[in-house]
Amino acid sequence: MRSYQRLLSLLSLCCLWAAAVLCGAAAALGDPAYVPTRADNDATTRRGYDHFYNLEYDKAIREFEAAQQAHPDDPFAVNHTLAGVTFKELYRVGALNTEAYASDNFLTRKLAAPLDPKVRDRVKQLTDQALALSQARLDKNPNDVDALYARGVTRGLRATYMGLAEKQWFAALRGTVGARHDHERVLELDPQYTDAKVVVGTHLYVVGSLNWPTRVAASIVGISGNKQKGLDYLRQASTGAHMEVAEDGQIILALFLRREQKYDEALQVVARMQTEMPRNFLVATEYAHLLNAAGHGQDAIAAYRKVLAGCRSNAYSSCRVEVPAYGLGEALRGQRQYQAAIEAYEMAAGSPTVDPELKQKATLGVGQMYDVLQQRDTALAKYRAVVAANSTTGSADLARRYMKEAYKSP
Repeated sequence: MRSYQRLLSLLSLCCLWAAAVLCGAAAALGDPAYVPTRADNDATTRRGYDHFYNLEYDKAIREFEAAQQAHPDDPFAVNHTLAGVTFKELYRVGALNTEAYASDNFLTRKLAAPLDPKVRDRVKQLTDQALALSQARLDKNPNDVDALYARGVTRGLRATYMGLAEKQWFAALRGTVGARHDHERVLELDPQYTDAKVVVGTHLYVVGSLNWPTRVAASIVGISGNKQKGLDYLRQASTGAHMEVAEDGQIILALFLRREQKYDEALQVVARMQTEMPRNFLVATEYAHLLNAAGHGQDAIAAYRKVLAGCRSNAYSSCRVEVPAYGLGEALRGQRQYQAAIEAYEMAAGSPTVDPELKQKATLGVGQMYDVLQQRDTALAKYRAVVAANSTTGSADLARRYMKEAYKSP
């Protein structure tokens, strides 16, 4: 069971910031009269994606719904609306912060807010509608690459919601495998259909990253891996001509480059994303995360503070202050600026939108910094607050440890 959970945790990581690729080029093996609705050829969809990638989900959904009404028989148009609805909910419940996925504990971590049953029903309705439209085309032509591509996207989005929102990992795994198989078939029929390389490339990299026992578990469900080929596929997709494909490819590529500690390339990718998504605070924060991970602590501190200043000046469409504030605390700790780190951690813990787990981690950080500053009584008070909030978490275990023996900076 653990192998399947680890596989799903990594597969789901690629979906933290963006939907599975949502556009596609009309290919010769499909219906020559059919042109999928996408940002490249539809102004309404293009406006929707500008809002979508800047976390303006309500505006994005309105544009996608308008495009869907204009193209009611197009599964691509339905998938766009499905992506908007799905990712608005994932953002609302706090499932899009990459730092929360540093370990497998996110498999059981509680969401920041309860799921909305109306959204769950809408996701199911849109999923069923998109699958039915794709299947109707495949019934006429099993080799319709656009229909295969659209069905793979729908399956990927359904798996994303089931995994990240509902924690139904086994059901989500089946969906991700189905999405990969659909897009592998697209590439068999038309090797130039580069859009499909995001999903396939993601899976190739993820499975190639697994340890041997987990790769064996993956092979049981028919998926193999190759890290380098996966990264190459993502690089190809991220420089493609189609807006959605290029954006999604960049997002996933940046996450995997960070995992590979290829920080220079990752920073280049995310810097480009900041230009393309200027109102997205998560992208700006990821750039700061990368700087810190790459060992550029002072630059990271400046970048986190720039994000926080943008939050205060409403430069972003929305902002959860706790995300850059906690990152700032970590960067300041690394530079031994302990008092400033306390202030950053306190800012994160005091944010009205902070989820309980991150609040615990930030409070634990405050206690550790007070221990380093040899203010033991204050540190103990913070540790007790961590345990009182939830005694079953990893943060609580560490707090109990430091209540017995003071934390010492490495």
